[in-house]
Amino acid sequence: MNYSESIEQERMKKDNYFKNQHYSPLTEEQSAKFSSLDYFGVKEDLKFTVELKEYSQKQEVDIRTSTGVLQTYIRHGYIAFEIDGVISSLTVYLQPNSDYLFVPFKDKTSGTESYGAGRYIELEKNGKDQYVLDFNSAYNPYCAYNDQWTCPLTPFENILKVEIKAGEKSFGRN
Repeated sequence: MNYSESIEQERMKKDNYFKNQHYSPLTEEQSAKFSSLDYFGVKEDLKFTVELKEYSQKQEVDIRTSTGVLQTYIRHGYIAFEIDGVISSLTVYLQPNSDYLFVPFKDKTSGTESYGAGRYIELEKNGKDQYVLDFNSAYNPYCAYNDQWTCPLTPFENILKVEIKAGEKSFGRN
């Protein structure tokens, strides 16, 4: 199976989960009408091997959520990459007791083609400084589907000046 096929297979699994699982973020009414999420086409050039530059002093920060509650994260480090000749970086956060590094971001598609409050990527902690940052796996937080969910909002430092036409689009666009 090639890369594009594996991404498409993961998307089909997610669509099935959203349609059929009790813990789906969709309401019963949404689930009854749901066929699939809307995605950008797979773009292999938006998959990067990046080096995580850990901060020497990791600060706890409170990130506001969609419901106004604050959630505590640790500013763990940052990653840098280049898109269309523009070097960009994203702060990587760690939530206490999590096996994943949390990378929320907004880009030039936010609010038009993709969810206005931003999308997320998770990186599984591997104890190394090299990670695969794959924007094709960017996904919407659950509050994008149902405002009963509480989701961290993208911090200002993770607003990109480029378009990321990969991953999930806004819900309800198809």
